[in-house]
Amino acid sequence: MTTATTRALRTPPARTGAATAGSPAPAAPPSLPSLTGLRWMAALLVFGLHVHNFGWFGGTGGRLVSWAFGAGATGVSFFFVLSGFVLTWSARPRDRATAFWRRRVARIYPVHLATLAVALLMACTLAHQPRPTAKQALANALLLHSWWQPWWQTLNPVSWSLACEAFFYAAFPLLFLLLRRLGARGSAALGGLSVAAVLVLAWADAHHWWTHSIYSFPAARLPEFVLGAVTARLVLLGRWRGPGLEGSLALAVIGYFLVPQVTPGYSATVCTLAGFALLIPAAAVADLHGLPSLWRHRRMVRLGELSFAFYMIHLLVLRAATELLGRKPHFGALAGLAVTTAAFAVSLGLSWALYEGVERPARRLLLRRRRPPHDPDPVPARREVPAAARD
Repeated sequence: MTTATTRALRTPPARTGAATAGSPAPAAPPSLPSLTGLRWMAALLVFGLHVHNFGWFGGTGGRLVSWAFGAGATGVSFFFVLSGFVLTWSARPRDRATAFWRRRVARIYPVHLATLAVALLMACTLAHQPRPTAKQALANALLLHSWWQPWWQTLNPVSWSLACEAFFYAAFPLLFLLLRRLGARGSAALGGLSVAAVLVLAWADAHHWWTHSIYSFPAARLPEFVLGAVTARLVLLGRWRGPGLEGSLALAVIGYFLVPQVTPGYSATVCTLAGFALLIPAAAVADLHGLPSLWRHRRMVRLGELSFAFYMIHLLVLRAATELLGRKPHFGALAGLAVTTAAFAVSLGLSWALYEGVERPARRLLLRRRRPPHDPDPVPARREVPAAARD
């Protein structure tokens, strides 16, 4: 670690507390564009996983895609950790829980409902798409479907992670209150307990202690969110100690490629949790102190802004493509690359349309009236994560 990085990690970021009498309102925390760029990479991993699962590549191409994206489901774990970090970073000390929840609904529900409508249309019109029951559709619309394992992949399957995020949002006001009272040491202890909880849950899941896999069960994914919140709290207090951006990225990549060595499913979380929990605060510190960061590039940030919509629409595009391509066609390398490029381009174009035509205007509409004139954008694109998020 360089001397500059060490100094940066030990220097608390500029962060104002509650305003005192006669003082101006607290300023918004600094934006962290590198986290937006990283968010795009996580969404891309999930896209690659689904291309792999749909069997578009055969032979050597298929083996390469499996090697590169077979662990892509861990991108969702990254979203969960990042969500905890971002919400804690941008939390307002005197905020009411109802105001927080209202902003969360404005953040995720418009795109969720839009893609749900697309999924319903596909289910009713395309020959090979499964049709949900009324109860399944209602549970999906209310983001309750991940609580019952037989329903978690209905309609737009990636929305299972939004059900987890909805649970995180419900718990966040109490979590934030707890973190503010614990201080640095108590927060670090809570982070340690979160890691221990993931280890225990992974062991129990791998040994079939449960009737169903806990991969999509919201309560089982809560420790990842809590760990992200803890790391944000430590950065805010100037008490974060961890490797720089390069070292933490190396640890995350190593963990990613260790995933095939463990039992499929929830156990993959164990491999990548430490790397993700180090990478996110390292990227934040890099932004706060102007340290070099690839993820801060303008195009990466723009793609990160589209990542939630991309995450929510891409699997529907891939499903629609099966009507033309068939199931698991195992194309050669060139043909597989061509259809993947086309699906990626369509998904990216639709994500832009969703972001500009649904996500942004709906959020402005839903938050316009009750927002005080001095209040900063409650969900600035460069600090927000999909609830994303998001397999």
